[in-house]
Amino acid sequence: MSRRVRLLELAGLFFKLGSIAFGGPAAHIAMMEDEVVKKRKWMTQEHFLDLVGATNLIPGPNSTEMTMHCGHERAGWTGLVVAGVCFIFPAVVITSIFAWLYQQYGAIPKVEPFIYGIKPAVIAIILHASFRLGKKAIKNMELALLGSLTVIVSLAGLNEIMALFGCGIVGLIIYQLKKNKRAINCLAPVFLIQLTTSLKIGTLKIFLTFLKVGAILYGSGYVLFAFLDSELVARGWLTREVLIDSVAVGQMTPGPVLSTATFIGWQMNGVSGALAATIGIFLPSFFFVLILNPYIPKMRKSKMIGSFLDAVNVAAVALILAVCIKMGIEIFLDWRTIVIAILSVFMVFVFGKLNSAFIVLGGAVLGYLLTLI
Repeated sequence: MSRRVRLLELAGLFFKLGSIAFGGPAAHIAMMEDEVVKKRKWMTQEHFLDLVGATNLIPGPNSTEMTMHCGHERAGWTGLVVAGVCFIFPAVVITSIFAWLYQQYGAIPKVEPFIYGIKPAVIAIILHASFRLGKKAIKNMELALLGSLTVIVSLAGLNEIMALFGCGIVGLIIYQLKKNKRAINCLAPVFLIQLTTSLKIGTLKIFLTFLKVGAILYGSGYVLFAFLDSELVARGWLTREVLIDSVAVGQMTPGPVLSTATFIGWQMNGVSGALAATIGIFLPSFFFVLILNPYIPKMRKSKMIGSFLDAVNVAAVALILAVCIKMGIEIFLDWRTIVIAILSVFMVFVFGKLNSAFIVLGGAVLGYLLTLI
C-alpha cells in the first residue's frame, strides 16, 4: 500500500472518530482500539497498550496523542500530523460554531437529550475496551494486584499521574526484587517557565498562555478547568461563567475536550484568538509524540524498563475502568440511562464487530426518544 493511500486512510478514520468520539479520553481510546487493533490490525494489542501507557506519562490530551502515535505507526511523521489534525479538526469546527452562537446570543444550543443517551452508551464502549485491553495487560498475579489497587486508589481520589508513576515504580521494585538487584529510582524535576507575564493581552498572549497549558497539562478536563481558572479567571481575562460554559461545550462536543480552548479564544479575541488558543494548546503534543514514539520499541526490549511499562499499562487500563465506574455513578440516576447502558453493553459484547460509532449514534437517538416519555 502506497504512502498516499495510507495517509488518506488515516485522514478518513480519524476525521470520523473526531466527529463521533464523545465521552472523553477513555472512550476515545476505546474506539481507537476497536478501529486500529481489532478491525484494521495495524498493530498488536500489546503495542497499543505500550503506546497508551507511554502517552499517560507525558503532558497533553491522551486520546489526541494516541491518534498521533497511531498515525506515526502507520505512515511516519506525516501520518502523525495527518491523524492528529484530522482528529482535532471536527471538534474545533463544531466548537467554533458554538462559540459564535454564544457570542451572538449568549446561550448554548440545547443538545442535552442526545448527550443524555450518549453517555451510558459510551460507558459500554469503555467497559468493553477495558475488558479486551485488560486481558493483554494482566500477565501475572502481581500485575492483577497492582491493577486492582490502582482502581481503588483512583476511585479514592489519588491523582492520575501519581497512580501511573506509583504503579510503574512498584512494578520496577517487584522486578528488582525478583532479580535480587538493588533498585535505583531517579526522578527528574520539571521546571516551569512563566512565558506570559510581561505581554499585553492579545493574540500572542493567548497563544503563549495556551501553549504553556498544553505543555504542562496532565489529567482530565476537570484538571484543565483548574488550569484555566488560575491562568484566565484569576487574572481577570475571563469570567468564571464563560469558563464554565466553555468547559460544558468541550464536554458535549465530539473529539478532544481541549477544544474548549477554541471556545475561550473566540470569546477573548474572535477568530484570531480561537486559532491562537487552539494551536497553542495542541502544538506541544505533536512534539512530545514525535520525540517519544521511536523510543517505545527500544524501551520494551529492556527487561527492566519493560517491567515498568507492564505496570504502567495495567495502571492505564485500571484508570480507564475507574473512569467508567465514576461515570456510571454520575449517570445512572434513572431507569432510562440504565436501559440504554444495558442495551449498549449487550450490543458491544455480543456483536463485537459492530462499529462503536453505531453504539454512540444509537445511544443518542434512544436518549432523545426516551426523554419524550
